[in-house]
Amino acid sequence: MLLVDKCHINSEHKMVSDTLQINHHLTNGEAENNLHKQSEKALCQPLNGSLGEVSSLGFGANRTHTDEESVDISEVTTRDSAATSNSNSHLDVIPKTGKRQNDMTLEDIYNKEYNFDDDDDDSDWDPLEKNIEVLKWFCVNCTMVNFDDVVHCDVCGEHRESGILRHGFHASPFLPEQSLDPNGSELIESSKGSRSQNVAPNNSTVVGFDERMLLHAEVEMKSHPHPERPDRLRAIAASLDTAGIFPGRCYPILAREITREELLMIHSPENIEAVELTSRMLASYFTPDTYANEHSARAARLAAGLCADLASTIFSGRAKNGFALVRPPGHHAGVKQAMGFCLHNNAAIAASAAQAAGAKKVLIVDWDVHHGNGTQEIFDQSKSVLYVSLHRHEGGKFYPGTGAADEVGTMGAEGYCVNIPWSRRGVGDKDYIYAFQHIVIPIASEFAPDFTIISAGFDAARGDPLGCCDVRNILLVTPAGFAQMTEMLTALSGGKLLVILEGGYNLRSISSSATAVIKVLLGESPACNLDDIVPSKSGLRTIFEVLKIQTKYWPALESTFSKLQLRWGIYAFQDTGKQVKRRRKAVVPVWWRWGRKRLFYRVLSKQLQFKVK
Repeated sequence: MLLVDKCHINSEHKMVSDTLQINHHLTNGEAENNLHKQSEKALCQPLNGSLGEVSSLGFGANRTHTDEESVDISEVTTRDSAATSNSNSHLDVIPKTGKRQNDMTLEDIYNKEYNFDDDDDDSDWDPLEKNIEVLKWFCVNCTMVNFDDVVHCDVCGEHRESGILRHGFHASPFLPEQSLDPNGSELIESSKGSRSQNVAPNNSTVVGFDERMLLHAEVEMKSHPHPERPDRLRAIAASLDTAGIFPGRCYPILAREITREELLMIHSPENIEAVELTSRMLASYFTPDTYANEHSARAARLAAGLCADLASTIFSGRAKNGFALVRPPGHHAGVKQAMGFCLHNNAAIAASAAQAAGAKKVLIVDWDVHHGNGTQEIFDQSKSVLYVSLHRHEGGKFYPGTGAADEVGTMGAEGYCVNIPWSRRGVGDKDYIYAFQHIVIPIASEFAPDFTIISAGFDAARGDPLGCCDVRNILLVTPAGFAQMTEMLTALSGGKLLVILEGGYNLRSISSSATAVIKVLLGESPACNLDDIVPSKSGLRTIFEVLKIQTKYWPALESTFSKLQLRWGIYAFQDTGKQVKRRRKAVVPVWWRWGRKRLFYRVLSKQLQFKVK
């Protein structure tokens, strides 16, 4: 669905949205579910006149089908730019309304948890006559808010003047940047030359990147920086540049925009036209969290074009393997709908390009912490594409709510969709690798793909604000874990492997993880011991559930299932009836609650009014 802010255009034709307040404090599955749900529509008229009717791609958190409706055009007014210059100088205020649980934002849940509205009577409290203004800053690494009197982020510990955008994860998180380069990363500059020449030799690792994808950004920051931001690519680019990997050991590939004909192999005309329509607007939204600006359509076409050309280049043997350093991400984008930060489905387009180049069977492994509902929908009835996803599910409560173990494909393609839905957060390296050993690799080997694609989201890593996997005493997936899974997949399809960037919103984690994966593509072996890996109890239960379902379609799993039952059966299911069901008062991580609680305490104690720096 193409949602567009109700806009005001000043004399210089700059839009400032003032109606649709979107909460981007995404810290867990339920909060992200709320963020992805549709909110009240606010409309905008483009600069060149009336839009008429716009295809509406509607969806909920737990469905992928669409409804078509028309979008009316709201009035456009003119406003002096000075009147809106301080639009972000205050904190958002949540009205006290009787909201249903499913419609609550993260602030609502937090306020309800700590009963801020039910405190003792404070009618005798007199506020200061003068409000003292204090600045706040947002962490460049995790985007969390901090007071101006601290130099390290309260959440992730990153220095407020961190050099992560200059040196990537190689920069110290505790010290400020020492040598700033006003011209930016060498990789961003060198990518301009990749538009006119293709220098990748045979048996090399190629990287797809174009700096024009950095222009895709939210026009006006709401109460919080959007997690899917250009800095994601900048941090990875800086890490590769500092390590001498790219430019250096990897080679660029010619960047081009995907054609409409290629997109129609995957997406409906409604999706293509809706994305293209955004190029006529300064700011628009497909869903409350899936934004677009006038450059977004081109960025999405560049990302899709790079993925398509990387796939055909690798499959044809002109390169050994590759990494698509692209955005916006794609695995939530389905046949018709754009959602979950995704406009076009890059992995599906790459699979289509590989098939056009001669691949009979394509394997897509998706390890993003969120289920790739768009990719599953696109290939739900295909026997030529095997889709395997490892993701948090929590009984459908984690965004997008799809990807249960019994979703196996339809219309004769049963078994060609393999979902490994973790039942809780805190699933780490051992669980993922154990699932690879006993489910992913056995099924993939029996499928025998000609080409392998990884939808590589790094939001199951440390400190990710959306994956919410880094909580006290909770396991997570490390760069070594991602590297090990990559190496296990290189044994398939003759090593013809393409890794495509999906999610991941902690810059230090995403850049270190991506670098570890690219090192494996270059031939380095990860330091990971695969002997006698013991998964968590919840992870083992999920693996048993998936094996029980998929054994009907993949005979290679029968012996594995029997052996695991003999070894782990009693352990996996003992005391299941005695488990205490914990009542979750608020579905937010401990570190987030503490950060917000500390923030609230400071506001009360200092009686300060905030102003964004």
